[in-house]
Amino acid sequence: AVEPLVPILPDVQAHAYTAILKCKKPADKLTQDESASIMLYTMGWDPPEECLYVALNNTLRAIDRQNALRPWYLYLRLFLNALFRLPLLAVTAYRGVKLDLSRRYIEGETIVWWGFSSCTTSVSVLKSELFLGKIGNRTMFTLHCKSARDIRKHSFYPVEDEVLLMAATQFKVMGSLDQGNLHIIQLEETTPRHPLLQPVHIIGSLSTYPNPPSDSTAASFDISTEKSKAHSNKSQIKTHGATASTSKKTGLKSITGQMSDVKISASINEGKILLFYCLD
Repeated sequence: AVEPLVPILPDVQAHAYTAILKCKKPADKLTQDESASIMLYTMGWDPPEECLYVALNNTLRAIDRQNALRPWYLYLRLFLNALFRLPLLAVTAYRGVKLDLSRRYIEGETIVWWGFSSCTTSVSVLKSELFLGKIGNRTMFTLHCKSARDIRKHSFYPVEDEVLLMAATQFKVMGSLDQGNLHIIQLEETTPRHPLLQPVHIIGSLSTYPNPPSDSTAASFDISTEKSKAHSNKSQIKTHGATASTSKKTGLKSITGQMSDVKISASINEGKILLFYCLD
């Protein structure tokens, strides 16, 4: 699943192998590979720009993500399968960024975070210099979530009380507070008028089997781009990626090599990216 990423992320196979070894008894009825795909996302290594979560989210936020996402298809199959097996979690979560983003978030406006977003349910975690820290320009998001995924049992850092927001999560800016160098922004997850991540008609399929079982349940999802016709009407929806503070986190034979027979299709449909995979 990560072999196509080696030209982009040279060390990804070594870290994927570490993840699979740590996921021999996965929770939440996930397979070992599915759990490892989440753990791999939570890991970090040097140089930071070659970490999987940094590179993936930069790709999701790119204007030309249709082509840029192609090497990610096999990994995304495992990752999305795993996340959609986890229950939705309505929770207040927090996210810290070592930047002043207050001017980008205007009270009353609706924004979209196109990347996956790691957050914590414990505000004290943000005190760490790896996240928010205590000095310099910082932005802390207080997020009232409806559809977070609890990934603590699959995270490389379970003590961080980590939850994950899906790509293309929409929020309304409820308010903000300027405390000198600390800017606090309150966001509430909202349901888009036109779903940004949704089931669509099957055009292609993806399976870990050369000849998939007849009882496999096929599913597919699309991630709308900023130019989607759903928002062509001058609505106040803005697209933001809350830039993550780069964490120097350090740290599957099956996850790295077994999916050569997987088939996946992608096409452009009125400015949308279509990703197709199977839920076993």
